[in-house]
Formats: sequence, C-alpha cells, structure tokens
Amino acid sequence: MEIVYRGKTKDVYQLTDGNYLLKFKDDVTGADGVFDPGANTVGLSIDGMGQGNLKMTEYFFQILRQQGIPTHFIDADIEKAEMTVLPATAFGKGLEIICRFRAVGSFLRRWGAYATEGQPLDAFVEVTLKDDDRGDPPITKDALAMLGLLSPEEYETLKSLTQQISTIIKEDLEQKGLELYDIKLEFGRNNGNIILIDEISSGNMRVYQNGKPVDPLKLVKLVLGE
Repeated sequence: MEIVYRGKTKDVYQLTDGNYLLKFKDDVTGADGVFDPGANTVGLSIDGMGQGNLKMTEYFFQILRQQGIPTHFIDADIEKAEMTVLPATAFGKGLEIICRFRAVGSFLRRWGAYATEGQPLDAFVEVTLKDDDRGDPPITKDALAMLGLLSPEEYETLKSLTQQISTIIKEDLEQKGLELYDIKLEFGRNNGNIILIDEISSGNMRVYQNGKPVDPLKLVKLVLGE
C-alpha cells in the first residue's frame, strides 16, 4: 500500500484494490496538553487512543449503516488500529461540518456577545474550510457555491445529513447518560453521491456528563460500556 497523507490523528494509505486504509494514532488535537476537538494542532498523546477512537468509529458507523445512511466505512481491524474505507473526493481541499447543540468552543469565542456558555442550540450547522494557516475559517452556503466547492443543492443535502447523523449520535449518547454539545463531521463524493467520511470518535465531539466535559479516553469507555 502507498502512503497518501500523514495527518494529525490518522495516516491514509491507498490499497491496490482502489480502497483506502486509515491508520489511527494515539494523538489528539488540542493545545498546551489540553484536549480540544476544534484545534488545528496535536495537543497531546494518550496511550490506547487510536484503538479506542477506531472502536467508537466502528460502533457509530455500524449504527448509521443500519439506518441506511451512506458512509465510506467497509471494515475495521481494532488490533492494528486500521479502518478500510471506500474512495471519496473531498470538497476542494476539504470541509469540516460542525453540528452544535450547545454554545461552546469557537461558537462562543466568535459570538459570545450574544450567546452564553452552554446555551441550547437547535442542531445549528456550521461549515468551515480545512485550512490550518487561516484557522479553518467559516464559510457560507453562497460562498461555497460561488467558489465552486459545492452546489446549493449539495449544501442542503450535506446539512440535512449532518443534522440527521448528529441527532442519531446524540440520542445514542443520551441513553448512556451523556449529552452531545457539538460534533465535527466530514463528507466527500463517491460516484457522485455525498457520503460521510473520516471518523466518528471522541476526538471530534464534545460530550458532557452531569454538566462536566468528558475526556476522550473515558468517553470511549462510556460509549462502549467498557
């Protein structure tokens, strides 16, 4: 297999059959040793995090498969911390789609003059460009269309899928006594269809229990009942 991309939390390889392999790392995003799913840098490394995130990703992708939601997931090898996925084309250099149920993180930093911390939000969808040098700037539906990244119709599909997927995950967490504050998803095109790609793990969501944030490794154990 051939290395395609070395990322902050995963490396991507192309397989001879045209599919791809994602190799999960123990690194998580953050700053100064503090976990932050919205950060652009690796903040710390947690032993076992790669396998844990893959277990959690497999768990949620299996749920979505049962719901008929299109994803790139094929299968996973937990022991090797590897996931085999379908090929997908990114929108431009990549988009990150955040679904917010409460006001925290960058939402609060930007709009704190009007929002209060933890304020309920109605599955608010926010799209940002994957651009570390520019701090992953948010972008609007109109700008996405004008720049040729996706059509207005594709934006509505992406928004609807984001809210549907995020709500499924939120409801699953609620059954475990957990509350999803926000989650970051990624999508791509496969044979002209929009599908969910990347991962669904503790590294790309903020989850609270009894009003307090749950750290990534503990979240994996709570979700999987370990």
